[in-house]
Amino acid sequence: MSLTTLGLRLPTDPRWVNLAEMDLGEILTDHAYCEQKAATSCISIIQRYPDKLDIVRELAPIVTEEWGHFRLVLKELDKRDLKLGFQRKDEYVNALMEFSKKGGGRENSLVERLLTFALIEARSCERFRLLSLHIAEEELREFYHGFMVAEADHYKMFLRLAKKHGGEEFVAKRWKEYLEFEAQLMQELTPRGDRMH
Repeated sequence: MSLTTLGLRLPTDPRWVNLAEMDLGEILTDHAYCEQKAATSCISIIQRYPDKLDIVRELAPIVTEEWGHFRLVLKELDKRDLKLGFQRKDEYVNALMEFSKKGGGRENSLVERLLTFALIEARSCERFRLLSLHIAEEELREFYHGFMVAEADHYKMFLRLAKKHGGEEFVAKRWKEYLEFEAQLMQELTPRGDRMH
């Protein structure tokens, strides 16, 4: 899954992988909480939009999948005799949530959340791809490759649902704004080896 396919404007510096593998306990802890938050975010959308059956039906299996991913990361921590640390603030996700437009009614709120989640999944996919290609340990390369594939599917699903509920033209324009904002955000954030984003 290339940067072009994902639509991202700015690639992650490949040296981020070197930072990440310096302390696997830290990056695995952050990864675990990312998976947990992905599951709870899908649950919150289902709770808020139970009348939208397509949303409920598409997101329900994602909840199960993301929670399964959380358990996989826990298993990886256990295997390495590493402990799950405490959840930490995610500046990247918080900035995207801040950028999302408030107001405009229930429909607009749904589309904004779907676009935010699509972008988080796209960047996660890009980072998992880097880990799957460049992390020194072969077993971890395979581990992260599986996550890369899953995140690519989730990215496409969220974007497709956003277009369905917001309209192709509006979403194309808004998605471009998200991508431009995210590229600027990536320039401003200091790369950290203990963060997935």
